[in-house]
Amino acid sequence: MDDLAEAARTGRRSTATDGGEQSRPGRRSAPADGGGHDDAAEGFAAFGASGSSAESGRTGESAEFPTGSGSRKRRRTPRSDWQFPVLTEWGLRPEQQRLIVIIATVIGVVAGATGLVAVVGSLGDYAPEREASAAVLGPDAAMPMSYQGWSSPKLFAALADRAKDSRELTDKEVFGQSELAVSKKLTLKLAAKRIDADCSAALWGTALLEKVADADCLQAARGLYVSSDGRYVGQYTLLNLKDGQSAGDLVESLKTLYRGGWARPLTSSKAAFPAGGYSEGGGYALGHYVGLVWLGKTDGLDPTARDDFVSVTLALRGAEKSVYRRVVAITGPAS
Repeated sequence: MDDLAEAARTGRRSTATDGGEQSRPGRRSAPADGGGHDDAAEGFAAFGASGSSAESGRTGESAEFPTGSGSRKRRRTPRSDWQFPVLTEWGLRPEQQRLIVIIATVIGVVAGATGLVAVVGSLGDYAPEREASAAVLGPDAAMPMSYQGWSSPKLFAALADRAKDSRELTDKEVFGQSELAVSKKLTLKLAAKRIDADCSAALWGTALLEKVADADCLQAARGLYVSSDGRYVGQYTLLNLKDGQSAGDLVESLKTLYRGGWARPLTSSKAAFPAGGYSEGGGYALGHYVGLVWLGKTDGLDPTARDDFVSVTLALRGAEKSVYRRVVAITGPAS
């Protein structure tokens, strides 16, 4: 009996204990086979999938947030701007490729600058000519700052060959008029005159002297003029060459030759071209003759709106009347 009573008491205690554990809310016995850990893993996987889907829906980058994983994929490294297919195939890294490009660019710039210096040096060969000529004429040599040339008009076709006009020029013929009218109030007065049989005595500049020698220059007539108001100084030079072709070539070549060769200025106490002052030059082919006009201001300043160089130049060309008279002598007066 005692054994039966003890067994009954023991059974009641066991029952009470089991019931108490089951009545507590939120408590669950873990199965002995570890099934609870599998359930937790599946729950976290489900949460990761749903969270990734939601995040992808917000950002539109589902490819970088694959389902089933809570971690992001590494972004692909963007291609460098300094990658060139050929250099990349040679195994060069982007920074090495950039270094090569920079070095090549520097070499190209240096080579281009060297070539430019060489070209400029070859174009500047007239500067020594000017210096040498200035040394011959003196440190205060004057020369025109600009030049224009004109070919021979058809009027002078009769004088294209000197063989048909063999008579030499004279002072009286070319400079017989001591004053040339510019306007009613302004005239050009003859201050000095000279005719040289040796053209090299009236010109300077190696290239120019060679040119007139090839043209068989026989005479160079020069006349120096000053305006009645003392503002202008001008010189007219008439060259006697062998033919019209030579005259036209000389006028054209003077577009560059004038920088290193021109007519020598006559000297006079009444007028002179200021050293380093502004002056203009012009060349005119007249059959087998060449007329060189040289005009400037006595103060050496540039012309202003008050200065009419065109009218003064036309007056200075009055010395060409001797050439017109020779045309008439060959062709006869116009009918």
